Formats: sequence, C-alpha cells, structure tokens
Amino acid sequence: MINQTNAVTFRQNLGEMLNLVQYRHDSVVINKDGKPVAALIDARLFDRIRRMQSRFDALCQRIEAGYAGVAEADAMDEIQAAVDQDRLEQRQRRNG
Repeated sequence: MINQTNAVTFRQNLGEMLNLVQYRHDSVVINKDGKPVAALIDARLFDRIRRMQSRFDALCQRIEAGYAGVAEADAMDEIQAAVDQDRLEQRQRRNG
C-alpha cells in the first residue's frame, strides 16, 4: 500500500512510518506544500530499483550508440514503429 503524508506529520511519526515500511512493506510518499518530494520504501525494493536503474542506463547507452549519427526524429520514428509492431503482436497472441 502507498501512504501519503506531509513532511511535518512524517517527522512527528517517523517510528510509525518506519514500521509501516519495515513490517507491512508499505511505502510512504512525503509531500511538501502539497507536492511529492520524497518516498520512504522498503530497502529490498530500493535495491531492486537500483539494479533496474543500472540495467536501464546500460540499455540506454546501447541504444544511443546504435543510433549515433541518426537524426533524432528518424530514430524516434523507428523506435515508435518497433513499439507499435510489438504491441500488435501481443494483441494478436492474446486474441488467438
């Protein structure tokens, strides 16, 4: 579950918030002036996010290298066409 709280309430209830995250594996979004500014999440989830970020960064570098010298608009068109084709194939598999 994702809970939301403001910074003052978070500070006043830090122990309770830590318990929500540690024992219930909830997440807490901390708002300041009505806007989300931080999140308290389970350490295992944070580790997964960091690993995914590393993989995503590596993938972005590979894509960037593969499209070196290609106009951005052309590259974006090609990527969009690949995404559209994949979605079509997934839809066809689902529909038999």
